Amino acid sequence: MKTDSIKIIAAGLLAVGLLALGLCVRSGLVSITSSQRTVDVRGLATREVKANRVTWPIVFKQVGNDLPGVYSAVSKTNADIVAYLKANGLTDSEISIGAPSMTDLTTDRYNTQPIPFNYSVQSVVTVSSSQVDKVHELINRQGELMERGIAITNDYSNPITYDYTELNSIKPEMIAEATKNAREAANKFAEDSDSKLGKIKTAYQGQFSIEDRDQYTPYIKEVRVVTTLTYFLED
Repeated sequence: MKTDSIKIIAAGLLAVGLLALGLCVRSGLVSITSSQRTVDVRGLATREVKANRVTWPIVFKQVGNDLPGVYSAVSKTNADIVAYLKANGLTDSEISIGAPSMTDLTTDRYNTQPIPFNYSVQSVVTVSSSQVDKVHELINRQGELMERGIAITNDYSNPITYDYTELNSIKPEMIAEATKNAREAANKFAEDSDSKLGKIKTAYQGQFSIEDRDQYTPYIKEVRVVTTLTYFLED
């Protein structure tokens, strides 16, 4: 009987010990889970900026049967375009003339129609300038070149482009704004879930994007950045 009592007491103590251990483990898991409660939020910052660089390729073609004569006409037209641009406030450093591209129309074996000219030469005078307003005005006035007999062509392989190159000057402010917006969203989530916002666990700065505001004003750019932050939540 005495032995049986000892066994019963030992079994009881063992059960109590296991129960206590289980409660401790559960308490520890709850503590870990609680400390790891997080919320992921994103913050957006946008800014409209004006392009500070413009590239304007002025493309024209000259045709004829005498190749030296065609090249001579191309050279004269190039000089006329440069003179026009300089007369309107641009400098030599903002103007460049590319090598002309010649097509021998007589070698086109797929053409079965009569060929009015043997040669076609394309030339590109490129304006690359930080005087965006001035160049934009000249683009709108390019009809003046046509009045001088210069047949400018629309070449989709040489588009007019406007660029913004001063991103580094606005990066810090935009990142700060995006981070602030993300924190406001995290605070709202914490309030709605009866929690308090803790420290930042992780933070990721997204890629900056620069796009045209719309198709009608390519010289106005929209800069965007999205930051992603993970905050701890506390009771």
